[in-house]
Amino acid sequence: MALTNSQYDQIMRSYETKQRNARLHLEKKKADIYAAVPGLKELEDQIASFSVRQARLLLEGDENALNTLKDQLAKARKKRTTLLAQAGFSPDDLMPVYECPDCQDTGYIENRRCHCFRQAAIDLIYTQSNIKLILESENFDTLTFDYYSETPIDPSTGRSPLDNAKLAVNACHSFVEQFDHSFDNLFFYGSTGVGKTFLSNCVAKALMDSGHSVLYFTSFQLFNILEKSKFHQDADAKQQENDLFTCDLLIIDDLGTELTNSFSVSQLFLCLNERLLRKRSTIISSNLDLDKLFDTYSERNFSRIISNYTLLKLTGADIRLQKRTK
Repeated sequence: MALTNSQYDQIMRSYETKQRNARLHLEKKKADIYAAVPGLKELEDQIASFSVRQARLLLEGDENALNTLKDQLAKARKKRTTLLAQAGFSPDDLMPVYECPDCQDTGYIENRRCHCFRQAAIDLIYTQSNIKLILESENFDTLTFDYYSETPIDPSTGRSPLDNAKLAVNACHSFVEQFDHSFDNLFFYGSTGVGKTFLSNCVAKALMDSGHSVLYFTSFQLFNILEKSKFHQDADAKQQENDLFTCDLLIIDDLGTELTNSFSVSQLFLCLNERLLRKRSTIISSNLDLDKLFDTYSERNFSRIISNYTLLKLTGADIRLQKRTK
């Protein structure tokens, strides 16, 4: 699972907070127990002293003194258990309580990320993806072909809108299944309302559920971030710009709906080229046909897309309009 530096730091700060809270809770709990069990605090201090002496003797190799100390330590612990039991407590009540007992809220077990770290990463990725809520309704489980017709047949391809949709869905499934093994990018194009954004969201949810970092931006949002980073030296925008280049999957939706100028054309090339060099996958959706794409975004951008993206054309009637009339 690839996380940006800021995402990793945010997760680790949450673990520091959890450990601090566990320590504060334990201190308060110990104070209450010591007040309820006379002599327990002194016995605890004695056990701590015994433990330090035991460690020192172990290092010095003094087996005879060590064995004697072990007996004293065992007796002190037994006495502690008895005192606690008489007051209705157990030795576990003097131990910290962690949200994840497996890693004790450190995020790691023997230098390997704990299962709770993975879940924290997935939760953070969802929160920062910009599409958390929409993915609850737009995913592979809710996908249907009911709105795609078997006619008309495109004479140039021999495919119907339904054929195109099935081809695109199969490509999306393959993209997800091979994501960790091969580098690919997807370019959805076609008229408004034919399911381009829906398919992007299907892929996004599948990958985020498996712990991959996904960022979604409309083309307007994308160029707004890049503009703030370049011309306004906006710190948040600069971090977002870095995330654009490093996240596992970047989704650029509705390319062509923004105000296109020399800046947006050059920044699109920078973004696409940088992600290609880093082998970070990108999904682009656009209402523009390929000729219009060439005219709008220059030969350099067109070449990057044609050469490095799987092109998937979706056709048919506007699904949103179909839903409204049903």
